[in-house]
Amino acid sequence: MADLRLSAFEAIRKSPNLTGGLVDILVSQIEAGELAPGQRLPTEQAIVEATGVSRTVVREALASLRARGLITTRQGLGAFVAERPPKAFVVAPQDMESLSEVLRLLELRMSVEAEAAAFSAERRTAADLENMAAHLRALDAAIGAEGSGVDQDFAFHRDILASTQNPYFTRIFDVFGSLIIPRQRLRVEAMAAERRAAYLKGIQSEHRAILKAIRSRDKEAARQAMRRHLANSYERYRSLAPQEEAPANGGVRRRGKG
Repeated sequence: MADLRLSAFEAIRKSPNLTGGLVDILVSQIEAGELAPGQRLPTEQAIVEATGVSRTVVREALASLRARGLITTRQGLGAFVAERPPKAFVVAPQDMESLSEVLRLLELRMSVEAEAAAFSAERRTAADLENMAAHLRALDAAIGAEGSGVDQDFAFHRDILASTQNPYFTRIFDVFGSLIIPRQRLRVEAMAAERRAAYLKGIQSEHRAILKAIRSRDKEAARQAMRRHLANSYERYRSLAPQEEAPANGGVRRRGKG
């Protein structure tokens, strides 16, 4: 079994993006050869105990590594470092350092997630709805604790893609991991507590509109609610970017509150 450098995990607990932090460390250890091809990873529980993060964070991190082709899973045996990692579409944290790249990612998300929400309204199960509702409750708790809620936000959006019953949607999402919620760009952590709570509650209102439409099996309402949510996110980020950084086509027309 792999012998992880446990000291490398200390920084994860201080990161607002726990999943992304864990992914970055595991990727760096794979690329450095500290986790060798064919080597078995520790169990989910062992990683939880080593890092202090939740099992959900560990599962999301491992899903991201699988989507990148860096690890494989063998039924009953666990996860292993891929023998020959394939060339894959990968998004690294440094890819999101530019606001223009964040905007391009949001354009892709609008294209994918709006239709995923419509499929979800048609195909979701009662268990899917409970997962979505549970992650929204967890996001409420994170807001109450003055956190950023990045991991809970990511989990809610991933729930919707999973509820399409089409695994290709979640595979796309897992390539990005929680980088798709680039909230640090808006300096949410630096906001005054009252302003941060109001901002995140506004996002929660948009999330609840999406869930309501999915629960009602209203495909068009779900599609529009998701697009509105992501278009609002687009404008929140676009307002921070210099004009020359915005995509050449001028981006998306503003909708609703920014």
